Amino acid sequence: MCVQNISYIEMIKPLLFLFVFFLEIPHSYTLQGDIIDNLSAHFKAGNAKEIAANFSSSVELIIIDEEDVYSKAQAEQILRNFFTKYAPQKSTVIHLINTNPNFRFGILSLQTKNGKFRVSITMKKSGAAFFITELRIEPDK
Repeated sequence: MCVQNISYIEMIKPLLFLFVFFLEIPHSYTLQGDIIDNLSAHFKAGNAKEIAANFSSSVELIIIDEEDVYSKAQAEQILRNFFTKYAPQKSTVIHLINTNPNFRFGILSLQTKNGKFRVSITMKKSGAAFFITELRIEPDK
């Protein structure tokens, strides 16, 4: 009976190791690569509040022909107005640069009820998180 218990324990050790290993992976590693994908989902939903949660304290915002640097709150309101005028239907990541540990860049294709847009997102790392420093929304050609 003792021999059976030892073999059972020996069989469980590798599974226990894997279980503990996956529990110990920091969430930042698992989510870090998906930040542009998450933003794409927020663009599809027209969720200015969730997108703005990723803005740095000041954001260079270029929407169609208007360009300026805005506070986080101002940029959120301008983006909300854009979504009101151009209701999103679909958003797809078409280009992603995530090889630099302190920089992210992504280009989205945003289909709205009133046209198609190219969205460029520039993010820089501050502390442990990435923040949008520039957001460009231009008509897709």
